[in-house]
Amino acid sequence: MTAQAEGDAVDLTRLPVTPTELATAIHATPHKMVMAFAGAGAQSLAWLHGVGGSSRTILAALDIYSPASMLQLVGFMPARFTSRRVARAMARRSRALAASYAPASDPVFGLASTATIATDRAKRGDHRVAAAVTDAFGTVTYYLTLEKDARDRLGEEEIVSLLLLRAAADACGVLARPELPLVTGEVVETTFMPSDLLGGLDAGTRDLVVVRPDGVLVSAPEAGPHAVLSGAFNPLHRGHLEMLQAAERHTGLPGLFEMPLVNADKAPIGLLEARRRAHQLAGRGPVALTRAPLFVQKAELFPGSVFVVGVDTAERILEPRFYGGAEERTRALREVASHGCRFLVAGRLDNGEGYKTLSNLTLPAGLEDVFEELPETEFRRDVSSTEIRQRWVEAQARPASGG
Repeated sequence: MTAQAEGDAVDLTRLPVTPTELATAIHATPHKMVMAFAGAGAQSLAWLHGVGGSSRTILAALDIYSPASMLQLVGFMPARFTSRRVARAMARRSRALAASYAPASDPVFGLASTATIATDRAKRGDHRVAAAVTDAFGTVTYYLTLEKDARDRLGEEEIVSLLLLRAAADACGVLARPELPLVTGEVVETTFMPSDLLGGLDAGTRDLVVVRPDGVLVSAPEAGPHAVLSGAFNPLHRGHLEMLQAAERHTGLPGLFEMPLVNADKAPIGLLEARRRAHQLAGRGPVALTRAPLFVQKAELFPGSVFVVGVDTAERILEPRFYGGAEERTRALREVASHGCRFLVAGRLDNGEGYKTLSNLTLPAGLEDVFEELPETEFRRDVSSTEIRQRWVEAQARPASGG
């Protein structure tokens, strides 16, 4: 794992409630971008530059405000400037520029938008914005038609800029961000064109895709066994990072995060959401995106590896109901062991039962060696993603309730 995992200057699990706080959270990530905007969106750049650290994120910003400058950027003259096609072309060109400006070790993306909003003359057409982000995962497009007369020009500039700031947050793995203040009838239409590797994973023609710490997607992890921490990472928190660090020290194996798009007892994760969550790990360590909900399947993908799990996950692994009975469970665990894999189990605070460890579980006879305890002296962090998401809900509701 990389140096960034040693500590966070900004708590990325706290919900930002203002554009300035969201900009600060974006700058706390290692991602770098070139942004280009036409017609509106300059306020987003002002917000990003309005707090310290913007040089860590912004490599260049282009204010496209004439047909000639648009032609030079995208290489063709659009028949209609405010369109998804133009936004995607701007984003792809911006990412190419970012890749040429940034060190090879940094994850980069291009952020672009083209908008038509209220001006000093009446407009017959819609007021709208098309924005796009291109990164190693593919291209995400955002399209919003604004309700006419719901805002003045400054209000429309602000909503466009907020959309761009949220798009940047998604591309930086900042899961905590405030909702857009849309009026009734306004909907952001979001589409995702994944890269070939990611598309193959989604189609089931590929078993896994690995996102390196520099944001690049590759077809496989580095050869050899790993300490593998599987999870949904919604959101990533210090407990995840410190657990894998402790497992690396305990086993001597390199760490690997794994995010299954299909889970045995949770809702599946879509590609767009997987992209957001995987971006949290940029600069921290590699993450394998898989379609392997069961540890038997994971063992086939990562032979010889140690699976790092919390005691609550270990308890589910041992439940016969997930296998169709005790005999089937024993057979599955023996198959995991046949691939040279085993489980390293970390304790966890259970509000009803105190701090639970592997010693609180009953292991099947003959399979005791498949499970090992990660001592509390080597790792303990009493935090959960569920608690963090609940805090976000409470923080989002606070302004509305006057709190």
